Amino acid sequence: MEDTVFAKIIRRELPADIVYEDADTLAFLDIHPNNPGHTLVVPKKPFRNIFDIDDETLTATWRAVRKIARAVQAATGAEGLNVNTNNGSAAGQVVFHYHVHIIPRFADDGFRLWPGKAYPSAAASAALAEKIRHALA
Repeated sequence: MEDTVFAKIIRRELPADIVYEDADTLAFLDIHPNNPGHTLVVPKKPFRNIFDIDDETLTATWRAVRKIARAVQAATGAEGLNVNTNNGSAAGQVVFHYHVHIIPRFADDGFRLWPGKAYPSAAASAALAEKIRHALA
């Protein structure tokens, strides 16, 4: 596992504005926020992404996310929140230590989500749905 900036924050080797900590997780303000209050929640155990995190740690992380999301919304007066993870370089993951973004949202804040893309046909979407079902089996 890489010695990431998040691992250094967890060990208190790098400074961070920590907003929450429990036995399994640490939460701190993002240093390049989309909006003020943008918070990152990380498990203390190092996992690269959603594909290798164990179920127990994933559950503990998302339990903390829900608790912290309520506090971020209350503290910022946000009208809504985006809560997401980026898994892999192609998805925008920059730090390869699993983490969850809590981003406060406001009307006309200038933060734009990705554009949607239509399937070329109903048959194409049905075929892909079948491939996903097969992969789940």
